[in-house]
Order: sequence, then structure tokens, then C-alpha cells
Amino acid sequence: MDLIAALRTFLRVAEVGSFSAVAEERGVTQPAVSRQVSALEEHFGTRLVQRSTHAVTLTEEGRELVPAAQQLVDSADALQETTGRRRSKAVGRVRLSVPVPLGLYFSSRLDALLKKHEELSIDLILHDRLRDLIEEGIDLQLCVGEINDSALISRRVGATTAFLVAAPNYLKGRAVPEQPADLQEHDCIVYHRWGRDDVWWFASPEGAVSVSVRGRFRANNSEAVRRAALNGHGIALLSHLLVADDISAGRLRALMPAFPPARFPLTVVYPSRRNLPPRVRAVIEFLSEIIRADPAMREDADARAASHTEVYGQD
Repeated sequence: MDLIAALRTFLRVAEVGSFSAVAEERGVTQPAVSRQVSALEEHFGTRLVQRSTHAVTLTEEGRELVPAAQQLVDSADALQETTGRRRSKAVGRVRLSVPVPLGLYFSSRLDALLKKHEELSIDLILHDRLRDLIEEGIDLQLCVGEINDSALISRRVGATTAFLVAAPNYLKGRAVPEQPADLQEHDCIVYHRWGRDDVWWFASPEGAVSVSVRGRFRANNSEAVRRAALNGHGIALLSHLLVADDISAGRLRALMPAFPPARFPLTVVYPSRRNLPPRVRAVIEFLSEIIRADPAMREDADARAASHTEVYGQD
């Protein structure tokens, strides 16, 4: 028995006092209405109505049931309305996990998303390592690098752009590195997050080039690495989102323009494609739009060259 449907029928019968009138309203037979009320009586173990040839009247137990039945039906209607609204609108909270540089970037641009979806809220989690989506209740995560977890749904939305940088006071009196191998003669600040973070990759006309670096300072937070670089502790490899303003202001100098740092994919991951809520879809689309709006995070090579031409001042 569908309890809510049966209660709706009972309440309407109680209101109009007739099985046949309710049957006519609903386009069903009178016995069908009577069977629903009888099923309720069997469910509750008591008679709810008195039947006669002229009318249907409520018993004492039937009258006592009316307020509770109405409350239950109203609650079911409210739940249905809320669920339906959630199926069609971006409603509720999204727990979004992103790397620190991108988190700082997005947090200054979230206003457009929240204005567009007034019933949406964002719980932004900044990370320097991948998080466990299921264990931590994360709806969506933006990752740097390839994703090999078959349990997750992934969608590539862009690519990173990074710069090799150092403060002028670090470079003073030192030979400026011109190729990756030269970095072995320098103090390098390692941004520790993936495992082999002391191996840096660069692009060259001959293909990808790697070099093992070393230094006296390492950190698992990109902003800590940036501050160490600004203070002249060594050479760092950091996202353009963190250092572009420092380069423009002369606080940091971009190095080795002939060997730009390798790019890595930016990938959105989430636990399941099935019944993906509109709130999560809205955030995925927002992330994609924000990334596409920055030429340095597009996947095409021309955007990459343009961003480096602007910083290095080369053709």
C-alpha cells in the first residue's frame, strides 16, 4: 500500500463524505477508492469510516486521524517540492577541493557564481595533495596531473602554466641558469606534494627535459614556497597564478625562457556521473569557464606561447 496516496484519498473522502464523488474527481471506480480506505483501516487496525447507502461519515478514530494525516501529507508535498527544486536548480552546498593557487584565484571570482545561483553555497577546501573524496565528503575536486583512479569520473578542463623564478637578491653574484642542467648548481626551493618533487620537467625543441634539483628549503604549500623565493632563499617553480604579479613588479625574475616548465592537465574529478546534482554541475561549468577565460590555462600551445611572450618580452 502507498500510505501517502491512501491518506490523500482518506482526507478527501472525509472532506466530501462520498466514495463516489472522490472516484469521479480522480477518474477511478468507486470500489477503488473504497479499497484504499479499507487498506488504511487494516493498516491501523481500526475502523475509520461508517459506510451507508447515502453517505460516508468518520468514526471517532477517523476524526482523530485527520490532523496527523494532513500533517504527513503536507510534509510529503513539501519534500517533493524541495526535491523537485533541487533536481532543476543549483540548490545546496558544494564541497570543492582545489590546489592552493587555484583556490586563491577562484575565491576572488566566486561572486559571479553565487549571484547566478542564489540558493547555492560553496565550501572551498584548499589542498596541496589529493584528498579522499568519499571519506571527506567532497563533491568535486580540481586536480593537477593525470588521474588514474578508475573509481572517479574525470573531466579535463585546462592545463597549468608555471614559471621558474628567483628574487634579484638571490641572483646577485650568481650565474643565471640558462638550461635545466644549470639548476644543479643552485639552491632550489622544492614544492613538496607528489613524491618526486625534486625532479623538475621542462619543454625544449627536442622534447621534455628533466633535472634533479636540490636545496636547503622545501615546503608542502605553494604560498610558503613563493614567500621563500621572494626572500631570496633560492629558485622556485610556481604557478603563474602565484607569481605573475611578482614578475611584473620586478620582485621575482622569470628564468630560462628557452626551456619553459612542462605543463600538466587540470582535471575535475567527482565520485559518480549518476544523478549528478545541478549544484555540482553548476560548479563544474563555472570552473571550466574561469579556466578557459585565462589564456595561460588553455590547453592550446598558442596560449602558452602568448603568456610567456608577455612575461619575458620576447617574440
